[in-house]
Amino acid sequence: MTHDLSLVGLFLQADPVVKAVMVLLVLVSVGCWGIIFDKGIRLIRLRREAESFGSAVRADAIVQGRSVPGIGARLLPLGLREWNDRSDPGETRAERRDRIERAMRAGLSDELKRLESGIPFLATVGSAAPFVGLFGTVWGIMNSFSAIAASQDTSLAVVAPGIAEALFATALGLVAAIPAVIAYNRLSVSLGRIAHRSNAAIAELGNQLARRRQAAPVAEAAQ
Repeated sequence: MTHDLSLVGLFLQADPVVKAVMVLLVLVSVGCWGIIFDKGIRLIRLRREAESFGSAVRADAIVQGRSVPGIGARLLPLGLREWNDRSDPGETRAERRDRIERAMRAGLSDELKRLESGIPFLATVGSAAPFVGLFGTVWGIMNSFSAIAASQDTSLAVVAPGIAEALFATALGLVAAIPAVIAYNRLSVSLGRIAHRSNAAIAELGNQLARRRQAAPVAEAAQ
């Protein structure tokens, strides 16, 4: 019996269990690439917003009444709400600054959590996909040994097709895992850098707001 050793042929001739493993790995790989493109675009946008926010803070643009777009516009009202709260007349400047920074950092944490959704899936695929592919390989090799026993023939013509189908499952597992691991590391590093930049801008802005005593010029920046 002749065997088609093309990729499509290996899939069509595979055992149902191996075929199910292949389909699962292909679907997982497609899902990973969807996450990679989506999070990559969002991270690029958020990184630019964080850079603009930091530049505006360093230039004292916010406390001078200028508006700031992006993540700065979403975090600033949280800080101003705490800054305008004068319920404790005896509060020190350090305490006011700490309260302002906590409010903005909580908002930043919410922003990053929304962006992090889906990224842990990449880590799961990166660690599990090779083993799923290996399961398909082991199952396919077991079928090859069964074919040897049934035909009582150890020639490559009998063994090779089953082994090729089995190894194809391992290859698909690696195809799914390698991009997922690389993307997870890159996205995690990018998130960390954005968080570091934003936290530095929040600390500087909190210090600027805590030094000011008049609310009117700053309140205009939030409008």
